[in-house]
Amino acid sequence: MKELIIFNNQNKKEIALLENEELVEFYEEDENNKTIEGNIYVGKVQNVLVGLQSAFVNIGEKRTAFIHAKDILPKVDITKETVEEEVPINKLIKPGDPIIVEVKREAVDKKGPRLSTHISLTSRFIVFMPNATFITVSQKIEDEKEKERLKKIAEKYLPKNTGAIIRTTSENRSETEIKKDIEKCVKRWNEIQSISVDKIPQKIYDKGGILKKTLIDLVDNNLDKIVLKEEENLDLVKNILNEINAKVNIEIDNEILEKYSFKKQLRALETNKVWLKSGGFITIDKTEALVAIDVNSGKFIGKKDVEETILTVNLEAAKEICKQLRLRDISGIIIIDFIDMHKEENKKAVIDEIIKNSKKDRSKVQVEEFTKLNLMELTRKHINSKKES
Repeated sequence: MKELIIFNNQNKKEIALLENEELVEFYEEDENNKTIEGNIYVGKVQNVLVGLQSAFVNIGEKRTAFIHAKDILPKVDITKETVEEEVPINKLIKPGDPIIVEVKREAVDKKGPRLSTHISLTSRFIVFMPNATFITVSQKIEDEKEKERLKKIAEKYLPKNTGAIIRTTSENRSETEIKKDIEKCVKRWNEIQSISVDKIPQKIYDKGGILKKTLIDLVDNNLDKIVLKEEENLDLVKNILNEINAKVNIEIDNEILEKYSFKKQLRALETNKVWLKSGGFITIDKTEALVAIDVNSGKFIGKKDVEETILTVNLEAAKEICKQLRLRDISGIIIIDFIDMHKEENKKAVIDEIIKNSKKDRSKVQVEEFTKLNLMELTRKHINSKKES
């Protein structure tokens, strides 16, 4: 049973995903300080830094935003971070220029929001890119015939000189469903372009925050029902579901927070120490540069040889770490110090366990091999960017 629980807490909207009564995802959205990631603005170029190939742009938010030359030049391949030809940024924009941009990353510490002219509108089955000319399919779709079918559908209905990322949720969907999704995205982009800009800077599109993003991602991921503690959120949820043409059972339950040991599960997020069922534990410590996770055998001594005991703890820890990354929405560089193993097959078993459990994550997790110091490195993208600011 997969349930999405939505409730209010003072001026915050809290969103929790439970799988078989176990909390697996949790997000907070401040009504007075919503994420701006994904929003589109007509900004005004302030300063151009030729030596850094970048510029500062006023988008009308609290902090001045930042754009790099590569995020202005046309992108020909979503898998490439660099462009083939480097053009001096002062040949592309100059101070005072208006520029249509999307916020790609929320402000972090002393850094302002990061911008791009590579606009992307996320819908149920596709991410529409009006300024791109390529079509790519989610790597999670492995069937080559299905990939080709989806590409042909996108090519058939996308307007000329536009592109798309075909999402995992489109797998085995009908041509009609995908066509309608493309048409909705194109209509939304046309509406954005038609907005009369009476001042610059100005926001011209609001992505809708973490609640909308979560609903779009989960409606096609075996979500059984949405449970609202307060009826006042009903219209908001219904409007989002109508916009993406999705149907999910919605219930109102004022006592939902008293069920499933829900409050106890929420309190567990406040500590950096997580106990394993075997008696071992992991600790999670965040620094400015990375997140360090340490695995300890704790009270577990095992009944087999030392290497097998260590492997047992590490495998349990690997599964729990993947759960905690998702639950706490941990992102960036993650270094894991597993208990040292000497057998290569045991190291491979731990890597395989991390990879297997990472597939449950809605966010992209990249898993590296063990280093010479027996540390494992992961990277993960956040779901709720406000946790990073």
